Amino acid sequence: QVQLEESGGGSVQAGGSLRLSCAASGSDFSIYTMGWYRQNPGQQRDMVATIFADGTIKYADSVKGRFTISSDNAKNTVFLQMNSLKPEDTAVYYCNANGHISGISYYNEWGQGTQVTGSR
Repeated sequence: QVQLEESGGGSVQAGGSLRLSCAASGSDFSIYTMGWYRQNPGQQRDMVATIFADGTIKYADSVKGRFTISSDNAKNTVFLQMNSLKPEDTAVYYCNANGHISGISYYNEWGQGTQVTGSR
């Protein structure tokens, strides 16, 4: 079993910053990618930023230049630094990780979600 624990959400004025973190825990697992997704009621869950095991990073166009994803591989932790927040960034943010367990079973897990609000 792989579990993801998120923290760092909150509410800030437009133009403010927040830093999200997500730590993966479990036994004998490897991570292929970790990423952040966001979702509002009635909408799909959209990719915000993803970091691959080799360090490759992808961002949604809407957050390029404002958000930065990074990782601490030794701690199986991923971060999302969100600067210049906009009202349209408001959503529940979910951490995602996928990979394999014991070299055999694949997993695709989600964090519990954390609310981010960029107020007007």
